[in-house]
Amino acid sequence: MDINIGIPTENREKIAEGLTRVLADTYTLYLKTHNYHWNVTGPQFNTLHTMFMDQYNELWLAVDEIAERIRSLGVVAPGSYAAFGQLTSIAEDNGVPSAEDMLRNLLAGHEVVVRTARSVLPLAGDADDEPTADLLTQRMQASEKTAWMLRSMLS
Repeated sequence: MDINIGIPTENREKIAEGLTRVLADTYTLYLKTHNYHWNVTGPQFNTLHTMFMDQYNELWLAVDEIAERIRSLGVVAPGSYAAFGQLTSIAEDNGVPSAEDMLRNLLAGHEVVVRTARSVLPLAGDADDEPTADLLTQRMQASEKTAWMLRSMLS
C-alpha cells in the first residue's frame, strides 16, 4: 500500500536507514547497560545497580519508539542481534569490566548514540520530517543528560 505522508519515498528510505543505525546503537547500549546492572560489583554496587536499571528502562522505551518510527516511514525495522551487530557503532565487552570501566563504557556508548542521532537529524530536517526530528532530539537530550551524569561520577 502506498504511503502518502508528504515525504517522498527516497527521503523516507534514507531517514529510515539512519534510524536503523540509531536503533542498533540504542539497543546495543540497552543490552550493555542491562548486562552491567546484573554484573556490577564493588563498593558502589547498590548505587550503580539502581542507576543502571533506570538507564536500561529508559533505553528500552526508546528502542520501541525508534523502531515504530521506522515502521511509520514504511521500512522494516531490524530486530536481530546479527542485524544490530552489523549496524551498531558500539563495541561489545569481552568479559565483565570493573565498575569504573562500566561507567566509562556507558559514557562512550551514550556519546555514540548522540553522534549517530545527530548525523541523521539533517536528513529529517531536509525532508520536513518533524516527528523524526523530534524523536532524534529527545534521544540526543536523554543520552546527553545520561552522559553528563556518568561523566560526573567519574570526575
